[in-house]
Amino acid sequence: MSELKEYLVAIAICSPLFFFIIAVAFRLLDNSASIFLRHDILVDTSYVSADIIREHMTSSDDMKLKKSLKRALLFRKLHNFFMIMMVISIPPVIIACFFLF
Repeated sequence: MSELKEYLVAIAICSPLFFFIIAVAFRLLDNSASIFLRHDILVDTSYVSADIIREHMTSSDDMKLKKSLKRALLFRKLHNFFMIMMVISIPPVIIACFFLF
């Protein structure tokens, strides 16, 4: 039982880092600025807002562009979800460290 407790403590301590690494991976997959530039749409910054992505999804007739923008929007939502999970998992880890060590 002691070994299981040690494994759970190690997993709990690493969970915020794990969520952060997954969030960074989804942020790297979200290449919405590159998608716009490939279709000759100029953008001001590399971080295109979700509203602009939705606006171009509704106004465009190109199905390939719509599909790639939907995927970029999905990656953006997953990035936000895992960042929220990381922030939520930090306080329990800090509390657990004080009580277990």
